[in-house]
Amino acid sequence: MSVTTTANNTTNKTAAPLDTKEHLLAIGYQLIAQKGFTAVGIKQILDTAGVPKGSFYHYFASKEAFGEAIINHYFGNYKNRLNAIGSQDDSAQQKLYDYFQNWYDTQQNGCDHEKCLVVKLSAEVADISEPMRIALHAGYQQTIEWLAVQIKAGWADGSVPHPDNIAAESMAKRWYFAWLGASLIAKISQTNTPLAEVWQMTTTQMGR
Repeated sequence: MSVTTTANNTTNKTAAPLDTKEHLLAIGYQLIAQKGFTAVGIKQILDTAGVPKGSFYHYFASKEAFGEAIINHYFGNYKNRLNAIGSQDDSAQQKLYDYFQNWYDTQQNGCDHEKCLVVKLSAEVADISEPMRIALHAGYQQTIEWLAVQIKAGWADGSVPHPDNIAAESMAKRWYFAWLGASLIAKISQTNTPLAEVWQMTTTQMGR
């Protein structure tokens, strides 16, 4: 799962842009995706962003609220990408293929800051932050619902095989859960094999 951020460098202090909130979210996204939520302190975020402490607390009541805002911002951008794929003049099967092709491509060969926010946080914050867990769950549901819509459209236009006795929502969940799990295992094993396995499974089930 990949969303491009607006900040380019988290290793050097940068002058705060006019939109300080967006700048803090972009810097926080990169730092947390690289190191994890608990490993990144507010001071590191402020030093990297080049903004004063007061600016942080003007927008965010706490580090937890900041983490929740990053997740919501991430999934807002992600929804825009889903909408862009959905608006393409292609079959539903092709839209599904493009979505999972992008996931496969961006999760391979390591895990940089543009790839792994959701994968990293899914395993880290579910037990330590209820607001962040809820934000992640809402983001997952958003994606699963989009997948279900495409599956139904694929059944309607004949581009996706329609198995007996399974709802589109159930198929969407199976695919999403398999891909999220494969991304976690790929990160742990440092191999692309888990992704290759779910890629083969998914493309076969979508009729490719």
